Amino acid sequence: MTEPNLIDAAADEAVTLTSELIRIDTTNTGDPETLVGEREAAEYVAEKLTEVGYEISYVESGGRNRHNVVARLAGADPSRGALLVHGHLDVVPADASEWSVHPFSGAVQDGYVWGRGAVDMKDMVGMTLALARHYKRHGVVPPRDIIFAFVADEEAGGKFGAQWLVDNRPELFEGATEAVSEVGGFSITLRDNVRAYLVETAEKGIRWMKLRVRGTAGHGSMIHRDNAVTKLSEAVARLGNHRFPLVLTDSVREFLAGVTEITGWDFPEDDLEGAVAKLGNISRMIGATLRDTANPTMLTAGYKSNVIPSTAEAAVDCRILPGRLEAFDRELAELLGPDIEREWMELPPVETTFDGALVDAMTAAITAEDPGARTLPYMLSGGTDAKAFQRLGIRNFGFAPLRLPADLDFSALFHGVDERVPVDALRFGTRVLDRFLRSA
Repeated sequence: MTEPNLIDAAADEAVTLTSELIRIDTTNTGDPETLVGEREAAEYVAEKLTEVGYEISYVESGGRNRHNVVARLAGADPSRGALLVHGHLDVVPADASEWSVHPFSGAVQDGYVWGRGAVDMKDMVGMTLALARHYKRHGVVPPRDIIFAFVADEEAGGKFGAQWLVDNRPELFEGATEAVSEVGGFSITLRDNVRAYLVETAEKGIRWMKLRVRGTAGHGSMIHRDNAVTKLSEAVARLGNHRFPLVLTDSVREFLAGVTEITGWDFPEDDLEGAVAKLGNISRMIGATLRDTANPTMLTAGYKSNVIPSTAEAAVDCRILPGRLEAFDRELAELLGPDIEREWMELPPVETTFDGALVDAMTAAITAEDPGARTLPYMLSGGTDAKAFQRLGIRNFGFAPLRLPADLDFSALFHGVDERVPVDALRFGTRVLDRFLRSA
């Protein structure tokens, strides 16, 4: 383990790096013409790594603003599979008028680092970068190779980030067998101040779908039986109001069993959603892993209020449980019928088991810093770059450790207003990651 004063310095640097990364506006709208700062952030990371002696791969993946940075730290046993630690540099948009502080200020105040990306996921990038620099400065040799990857475009599916690297530069990840990244390792407080740290072992599949209906164009003052807007609206309403069946996956069952062991709460299947509500703020995230979802998010039709358009389109964000794709497609066909055109971009689910030496190392690192805490597996309702890296045969976990205040609505901060991360949580997470990376 690192001497306390040295790891405290690395933890302080993690706070600084997180703040500085947030100040680089890396908004990813999904439209290449509106990108601003992904390249600047990649250059920042590259400079921080080369400054301490890393040889980096600086990879352009899609024009002047899409860049990725990969570096490898040699471990003591080159025969062991490498550990991939990855994070994305882009963030979703933010409307400054809605925030208490400017979303790209990186303000450090009131015990928090504020700004877009504070929890998704420049906090993990800051901690990872601080430790990568710390290890190189002090000649730390981990048990096995560690591959540090800082990638673009995760918020739009990774086409120019992790997906592109897996397709075009797989040699950068040669020998990697396991990986850790975002949305895991954070704490929830259960009864009697007992904290459980949730390690992501699974995530739902993503299908970003476009629905299209064609009708007959005409004057808005006349009677129209073939109105594309009407037909699309009816289909979208059916889909948006539909409740897919409740399905308990292995990851969710194991999570609920762990909570029962800690709290004594029951989770009866005939009132599972009601029971899950007892989990408080985290119930929104857990509840979304009990069934598939299909949420309409955008509608597009017409160009003038008195013209019936010939086409109408809707965007739908579908999240599908592992093993449910065929059943989901059957329900979708029944709900929409044959006249609704469908096209989509799809990313697969991710699922692994909560066992093995890597999980043991996570648990040991957490409990060394928070004695009496528990680690539990859970399924993420969203998606991460693990969807790309699993195509290389890599086993993926979400482990970006944070010890959070009991009253912080952490799940609401993802893509939310006033996104922020506690300074103490960043320092805690850096210490935990240090223990983990030195023993994994």
